[in-house]
Amino acid sequence: MNLLLSILVVAGTALPAAALAQAQNRLGEHVPPPGFDPRKIRPLIERKDLLSWKLLAEVELVRRKDRYVPRFSGNVAALDRKEVKLQGFMYPLQTGGRQTHFLLWPMPQTCAFCMPGGPENTVEVRSKQPVKYTFEPVVLTGRFEVLKEEPTGIFYRLSDAVQSD
Repeated sequence: MNLLLSILVVAGTALPAAALAQAQNRLGEHVPPPGFDPRKIRPLIERKDLLSWKLLAEVELVRRKDRYVPRFSGNVAALDRKEVKLQGFMYPLQTGGRQTHFLLWPMPQTCAFCMPGGPENTVEVRSKQPVKYTFEPVVLTGRFEVLKEEPTGIFYRLSDAVQSD
């Protein structure tokens, strides 16, 4: 059903109300709201009051023995353990309409099986209070961590995050 629902939404086909309700019962609140059109979602506009995704991309992979590890620019490394404000699109890691552990990306997810960026464009978020899942961008404030040797491959984490403006 998830694949079928994605195809119908991307194709711009309107679901009858009963079919939408049935899909929401099966999938929780991760179903686009009525009238949602993924073609209208655009990349985020850079804001001076927020941490820049372009800055987070200042990382390269270097070979260390039998694996690759990230080497961050000095500007990125200086963000470690600092409080930052970041805007992005949520990718839930839990079921339900309210999330405390999710990923944040600078681009919206357009496919349930595709990531819209690599590790330099992914921030793992752990929030203090649940954040309502939305297809719109959210702004979060929290303690930023630059992860130099994270076994999961994540480069960045935002801990104790709270939703802000």
